[in-house]
Amino acid sequence: MSDGPRVAIVTGMSGAGRSHAARALEDLGFFVVDNLPADLIGDVVTKAGVSGSLRERIAVVVDVRSGMQFAAFDGAVRRLAEAGVPATVLFLDADDDALIARFEETRRPHPVPAATIAESIAAERHTLGEVREIADLIIDTSELNVHELREAIADAFGERSRAMQVSVVSFGFKNGVPRIVDLVHDVRFLPNPHWVPSLRPLTGLDAVVREYVFGTPDAGEFLQRAESMLEFLLPRFAGEGKTYLTIGIGCTGGRHRSVAIAEALGEWLRQRGDVDVTIRHRDAGL
Repeated sequence: MSDGPRVAIVTGMSGAGRSHAARALEDLGFFVVDNLPADLIGDVVTKAGVSGSLRERIAVVVDVRSGMQFAAFDGAVRRLAEAGVPATVLFLDADDDALIARFEETRRPHPVPAATIAESIAAERHTLGEVREIADLIIDTSELNVHELREAIADAFGERSRAMQVSVVSFGFKNGVPRIVDLVHDVRFLPNPHWVPSLRPLTGLDAVVREYVFGTPDAGEFLQRAESMLEFLLPRFAGEGKTYLTIGIGCTGGRHRSVAIAEALGEWLRQRGDVDVTIRHRDAGL
């Protein structure tokens, strides 16, 4: 089925943005089927994916509303792979506080009945745990607005590029490691611009802060070693079929050292020319 449809399977936590993701996929030309039982994925793809039609790009939304069973979900994904259908499993996630706030704001009932919203979320996380493990792409929407989510969907499923999508995220350890990250680098060993009064209100995007961070040999050597590791890893990840990679760069507060290093590493990745790169600064207050 090399000439058959391209399939996006959208799943994830209730309140994490599945409906927004589905609309974004529709805008990208996908034929979207919502609230589909997992065991019907193959039937829908076979009947809807007519070569040469507008239904060559199909997205199905599968979640706990249709009685999620991991065995059925995993079986459907495996059968698509065996049939040669290129399918991407997208899992939308968010931290508990964000999910609770969204349900309280909309006053919608959670699809998993429980005494409290927090208990419903915990039960759903347990149900979807194995599904999350086999996802090709996990998008954490905790701090994304609708427009940023649409951009993330366009980056992942648009036709602009089929290269590996690499996201470099700077963060502060005091606020916790990002939920979704493949590789984490800790740059707290570098001198901290926070203790320089003139640099404290600035960020790693400012030239004087970058000069301070890279003013020690350790910063340059760290960057060189990180690049060397990625030179080794990227082709091997690609060989295993990995299409999305998130690299976390952490310092104490996430404003200075991690931002400067993330920008430098991201620029090096862009210059390679074989990956699509996005850079995000979670805790820089930008």
